[in-house]
Amino acid sequence: MTDFTTDAPMTRARHTAPKREYYAYFALIFLATLPLAILTWVLFAARRMELPEHGPIAKAWTQARIITPHIFNA
Repeated sequence: MTDFTTDAPMTRARHTAPKREYYAYFALIFLATLPLAILTWVLFAARRMELPEHGPIAKAWTQARIITPHIFNA
């Protein structure tokens, strides 16, 4: 007879958060950074009289991609 209660196989604990939670935080951070990205984009365009290489959505997306993993790694 085998006793699995004392020598149970070890399963790996899940260290990553569920994807739905990650995407929810990503969306919230993206929406929070979007107004500031629009403001800085407009100020940059007005000051230099030329359009920046990346638009405000790309900048907000990049900020959300940087900030969201820091929340889950903390």
